[in-house]
Amino acid sequence: MIIHTHIPKRKPKKPNAKQRAQRASWQKLLEKYDVKPLKKVVQKPSRIISLDHPRVIVDPSRSTSHIPSLDSSAGGTPKKAVMQYTGDAMIGIGQLHKSNAVPIFTAEDAIDISKMRRG
Repeated sequence: MIIHTHIPKRKPKKPNAKQRAQRASWQKLLEKYDVKPLKKVVQKPSRIISLDHPRVIVDPSRSTSHIPSLDSSAGGTPKKAVMQYTGDAMIGIGQLHKSNAVPIFTAEDAIDISKMRRG
């Protein structure tokens, strides 16, 4: 995806006749009732970092301390047994590609795996 940063943003559209008339009537109303527009007061964040954090006060009726937690008392789960081949049918382990270990049960399997690796 290509992001073009050189493309300028569009200019804001000028108000049409209806919007201009509406704005003029609004200004007449403000002048009639002597309403002055409010100035927005922007508070700058203080650069002083206080270590005193305000305490959070929670309404006691919102407290859930009377609801007990579920006690299963079953304990933890047992450790999974280690998987290990204990039979004698497997001849060995072949490797097809990188870390792909394949069990070999017959000599034909070994030959097939060796031919697959070489093409």
